Amino acid sequence: MIAHADSAAYTFYAFASLQVAQYTQAAHRMRRSGHRLKRVLFYFKEKNVRASDIMTTSIISARPDMSVRLAAGTMVFAGISGMPVIDESGTLLGMVTEGDLMRRAELGTGVKRRAWWLEPSASASEMANQYVKEHARMVRDVMTTDIVTVTESCPVADIAELLARHHIRRVPVVRDGKVVGVVSRANLIRALATMAHELPPVDETTDHTIREAVLAAMKGQSWALAPENVIVENRTVHVWSATLSAEVANAIRVAAENVPGVDEVVMHSGAHNAA
Repeated sequence: MIAHADSAAYTFYAFASLQVAQYTQAAHRMRRSGHRLKRVLFYFKEKNVRASDIMTTSIISARPDMSVRLAAGTMVFAGISGMPVIDESGTLLGMVTEGDLMRRAELGTGVKRRAWWLEPSASASEMANQYVKEHARMVRDVMTTDIVTVTESCPVADIAELLARHHIRRVPVVRDGKVVGVVSRANLIRALATMAHELPPVDETTDHTIREAVLAAMKGQSWALAPENVIVENRTVHVWSATLSAEVANAIRVAAENVPGVDEVVMHSGAHNAA
């Protein structure tokens, strides 16, 4: 695969086009699987699922002296959006991702700028760094060195929270400074697809257990409703309140939808009349 790095197929246009398609496909996959994700993460915690259980161990990596062109081609033909950069001893030096390669002079996608004296907010250092990102030929000059890593024993639920908090798509798994694997969002989705069938069946739930679970999900939140304003009938959660903001209504809906067994959430304006 890497031997063909100098062929015309390794164009930045192809790289950019493919990555746009992958972004779209990934977004659809995340939306389709998102409804059950929180439930599966709770399952991961209960089963003590770790990074070592789901990580990719066949690691595609880059060297710091690899050309940017070759790095782009490697990611295109491997179908990945980022890879660790390691030295000859296997020590992790950084990560190179599609985000590091999208602002390039060759593509005409560099940051549009005016004359430096018209940009007082941009320091000389910032402008110099941006120039390097757009024009450098070697991975060592474009890679991200401020990276987040995990160990093999890191719980998968913690990794999911880490990816979301840092707005990243993958995290290297290291042992004694050496990369032994990578956990990506795709790994989490695959785990979701393969392990979700082991979850307890939702048919065992009742309206009573659903209501208790909805109330428990809201417990301790500043926007939690009084218990009398939540009624469950035939797996449909009915919520009553006269003064709900759109944000609070959305939070209540999400809390209810994440409860196993819930078929629908219906919001009602006004107070519920128990009589």
